[in-house]
Amino acid sequence: MSLGRDEDIADTPMARRFRGYMPVVVDIECGGFNAKTDAILEIAAVIPGFDDKGNLGIEQTFFQRVVPFAGANIEEAALKFTGIDPYHPLRIAKPEKDTFDEMFRIIRSAIKSNGCKRAVLVAHNAHFDHGFINAATDRHGLKRNPFHPFSSFDTATLSGLAYGQTVLARACEAAGIEFSNTEAHSAKYDAHKTAQLFCGIVNKWKDLGGWPL
Repeated sequence: MSLGRDEDIADTPMARRFRGYMPVVVDIECGGFNAKTDAILEIAAVIPGFDDKGNLGIEQTFFQRVVPFAGANIEEAALKFTGIDPYHPLRIAKPEKDTFDEMFRIIRSAIKSNGCKRAVLVAHNAHFDHGFINAATDRHGLKRNPFHPFSSFDTATLSGLAYGQTVLARACEAAGIEFSNTEAHSAKYDAHKTAQLFCGIVNKWKDLGGWPL
């Protein structure tokens, strides 16, 4: 993820810490495992920020229920797993294109305010969420996707290193983060827990002397 010379990086805590990239934590709940054919049902994005002590924490959250795109596949097993009813009459959802337009705009604004050049995806099993983001971007011909096209921070890998656990619930437990299995599999809840886990690992590494700001 090299951006070139260090002097090209803005003098802000976020830009310095991640070499011009701004981590954004994403969780997607969907109607199956195929990013090209299966519906996105919910998406959440958590934008972190540094406090005065140099600790990373949650700063802003975007969450939206999503109307499945035309012709999208939805597996019954996926709905049973997540507990999402995409046909509920009181479900407040937006079209996929509008959802991504709004989310990308918010992320681009945060990138600019943090002096960064691009966002980098953070997710638990990041390849999965990354695939759905890229598929939606291609499907709607969206311009200015703020995310790096393939690089990411995978909290499954990071928590395996830091805590010896790769399942989100168990990694949170090992990190001392409260986790409710009854609230899990909501994009907003899982994104928040993933963000807490990611920020905790970054802060733990700082406290061990790994990266002083």
